Amino acid sequence: MAPGQHPPARLGTAAPAQPAALAEMIRAAAEPLPPADAPDFGQAFDRYADRRVVLLGEASHGTAEFYLARAAITRRLVQTHGFRFVAVEADWPDAATIDRHVRLQPSTGGLAPFARFPTWMWRNREFADFVAWLRAHNAPLDAAQRVAFHGLDLYSLSASIAAVLDYLDREDPAAARVARERYGCLSPWRQDPAVYGRLAHSPGFAGCEDAVIAQLRDLLRRRLDDGAAHTDGLFDATQNARLVASAERYYRSLYRGAAQSWNLRDTHMFETLWHLLDSHGPEARAVVWAHNSHIGNAAATDMGKVRGELNLGQLCRERFGEAAALIGFGTHTGTVAAASDWDGPMHVKAVRPSREDSYEYQFHQAGASPFLLDLGERADRRLLAALREPRLERYIGVIYRPETELYSHYAEAALSEQFDAFVWFDETRALTPLDTAAGSQEAAQTWPFGL
Repeated sequence: MAPGQHPPARLGTAAPAQPAALAEMIRAAAEPLPPADAPDFGQAFDRYADRRVVLLGEASHGTAEFYLARAAITRRLVQTHGFRFVAVEADWPDAATIDRHVRLQPSTGGLAPFARFPTWMWRNREFADFVAWLRAHNAPLDAAQRVAFHGLDLYSLSASIAAVLDYLDREDPAAARVARERYGCLSPWRQDPAVYGRLAHSPGFAGCEDAVIAQLRDLLRRRLDDGAAHTDGLFDATQNARLVASAERYYRSLYRGAAQSWNLRDTHMFETLWHLLDSHGPEARAVVWAHNSHIGNAAATDMGKVRGELNLGQLCRERFGEAAALIGFGTHTGTVAAASDWDGPMHVKAVRPSREDSYEYQFHQAGASPFLLDLGERADRRLLAALREPRLERYIGVIYRPETELYSHYAEAALSEQFDAFVWFDETRALTPLDTAAGSQEAAQTWPFGL
């Protein structure tokens, strides 16, 4: 989910609250889980170990239990079942810093990762603990066997340009001069690319599309010429060039309509995942972390049915079929780390109890927590049919506005068509942001976040 972007509710169409039978069916089918931080939490997810891609969602970007649960499931899939990499809803260059750290590769220096708003989304204690575990897991392994960490998102236009130039400066200074000239078209807007998107529609404005695509083609040609000998550095530079080309299109699309920009972004995330699977080899399997709005099949929601939007989960379902597992997460109430406005400060906010016409309320009425609800082939047909009836579902991004919650954070969905499973925590708490200020004790203890 784009930080701060929330699917609006389709008001007046949600089905009325069903009788208690739905909550009773949920309770009967619920598989109890231990606490999210329990060592054995991930065992219930062994059933998805044969999938090519396991996508793990979250109902908000600021909830501790969602991060802890995804970390526990990922540890299980990595340790016991040999999953090869983790890909998350984060920018490629930032995630590359984490990747070098967890695979015990030399740091390239530069800025600390995840420094732009919303910093707490990845600079938090729950995620930092997972990063520490992944590095420890990788330490005794041969370099080729170490589990990788990658970002799927496309907001890092400036950092990705810098990464391409840095690689070419080291490997081919003549090619670096050409790249600088091409990327010079975007230089005036690298710090605020949305301005470029607005100006791109002005009469007589010369856009940068041809230049960034030419640069991507040069790097792709270099990879083809190098063949099997291509290095991680060349792959990273090529992916950054892909990101620049996608970001240029994305920012131009912002002023053409929300659906077009959303679709470009999620298509980029899917294509990045596809390139990673190809790069890691035909047997590679991946765990993906992203918001429910990206993980759940958009074709089963207002996103697809009304607004013409697709998403990562839908594209994975179309490409991988049953080899993709789409797992959503939800909560009824508690606290969440979120801002009130874009670029605003983080607050710990109370999450309002879910609406009676929502799926969350039915899960709450089931009276159990935490639990896993399997919505696969072995699930009760009556339950699947009841969860197929359209109902409101809550989405909280990095912005949460309880005072306009219905309009800002609910949309209609058919849950059993949206997900293959749903993980429920009735009451949740806000994640713990890191203090990464220069010189702080926590910064020294949370490398690479506190560079």
